[in-house]
Amino acid sequence: MPRVRNGAARNKSRKRILREARGYYGARSRHRKLAKQQVIRSGVYAYRDRRNFKRDMRALWITRITAACKMRGTRYSAFMNGLKHAGILLNRKMLSQIAIEEPGAFDQLVEIAAKASTASPNKA
Repeated sequence: MPRVRNGAARNKSRKRILREARGYYGARSRHRKLAKQQVIRSGVYAYRDRRNFKRDMRALWITRITAACKMRGTRYSAFMNGLKHAGILLNRKMLSQIAIEEPGAFDQLVEIAAKASTASPNKA
């Protein structure tokens, strides 16, 4: 039997790598070795930054809630503690949206949190 060479599989592998590296700068999008290294490195960055994005968004929401609380004369920690004691289970994303889009509703939440924190101090 004739010997089977690896041409088709090699070409397929090269095309896949170069397709994933499309748009990269210079030789990183044209040369197989550099493209493969950069695709791997880009995957590492993507994996890391998917987690960092969640962290950054949570920090942004907390900053927005803190600013809204300061405008109403309370602290973020006291507000969150009051909500917890009042049994209001809203996540920080929703609270920041309410603070931006529905200031009146956020005022009511601040009042509820203040009442709940004074009614049951240090219960948690």
